[in-house]
Amino acid sequence: MKLILAAVLARQFRSKSEAGDRLIDEYMKRTARYATCTSELFDSEAGLLTWLDRQAGRTPAYALLLDSRGQQYSSEEFAGQIGRLRDEGTQRLVLAIGPADGWSPAARQRADLLLSLGRMTLPHQLARVVLAEQVYRAFTILAGHPYHSGH
Repeated sequence: MKLILAAVLARQFRSKSEAGDRLIDEYMKRTARYATCTSELFDSEAGLLTWLDRQAGRTPAYALLLDSRGQQYSSEEFAGQIGRLRDEGTQRLVLAIGPADGWSPAARQRADLLLSLGRMTLPHQLARVVLAEQVYRAFTILAGHPYHSGH
């Protein structure tokens, strides 16, 4: 399974947060022990959706969009979802953070799953860090690694 952490963020709003970038890179590096993991930034929702449609291989990419109205999972439930997708042969899992004004109805319709990190609004960079960490945590749970123990 290949994981793609994607975000829609116009260039003029992309701030260089060295601390945030380092954390995202670190969690992606750790996740790479379990699955190929890359990051993609898009200027617009339309750009992401066009790119997503081009990701078709034997099967379409599974689109998990972060949305405040989406389902909320515990870390264990999130790991279970990723494990099911992996076991069912999902080739590409795209986990995407949407534009500042939220996803359009068309994007929500395209999504295979809408996931909420909670009801609070997070800045894009922080949401990317949280998502990268939770993806890593999910794989450690699936592998029985002690990273998650006691949390």
